[in-house]
Amino acid sequence: MRYPYIAYCEDVEIVPLFRGLKGNPLVVDLSVGSSVFDAVDVMDQKAFQAWLDQTMKGRHAWGLASYLEDRETILSEYPQMREESRYFHLGLDIIVDLGTPLHAPLDSVVQESGYEEGQGNYGGNVLLRHDSPGFDTFYSLYGHLNKEKLPAPGDRFAAGEVFAFIGDFHENGYWFFHTHLQVITQKGYDQGWVSKGYCSKNDLAVMDQLCPSPLSLFRI
Repeated sequence: MRYPYIAYCEDVEIVPLFRGLKGNPLVVDLSVGSSVFDAVDVMDQKAFQAWLDQTMKGRHAWGLASYLEDRETILSEYPQMREESRYFHLGLDIIVDLGTPLHAPLDSVVQESGYEEGQGNYGGNVLLRHDSPGFDTFYSLYGHLNKEKLPAPGDRFAAGEVFAFIGDFHENGYWFFHTHLQVITQKGYDQGWVSKGYCSKNDLAVMDQLCPSPLSLFRI
């Protein structure tokens, strides 16, 4: 069985990436034309984090920003995105507090682990490989992590075990406090999509085969 249909398989238990998320999330629209851009300068990530904290205070304990969102307004500022017009978000951004631990959603092996330097990049990041007799091998990618507490390639984690922590500005690519959760198929891995958190408009038609929606892997 291939992802995402494992979410409907009785033999596969997907556990929450974060413990104790309660209530409705704040859904943050970062797409072209969003009213968020009128409320705060999102290119100033410390100001944006302060805006998130104030907006969520007393209302939301966590937040989300969407998969396949067109983020040209933000990403056109970064040469690495502008060069290939890669503006469509391939992850689900899960907004939680600084230092929050991440738990493996399935039994996992660390395929890759490292630090991508530079503003607008992943910072600390981990790629988990998920193997099972019950489904085709696939990968889950987590960005914007604490670079001092990364696991090593080859480390194994049972479903539910802590493998990383949310990173601060200086180590997370200078982004607001969250993780970028991206699912990558074996085909996507073979074609190099581990290094691409965004795609161009021309790529959208094949993304289901390469980087399908991570929503099926994210449980609360």
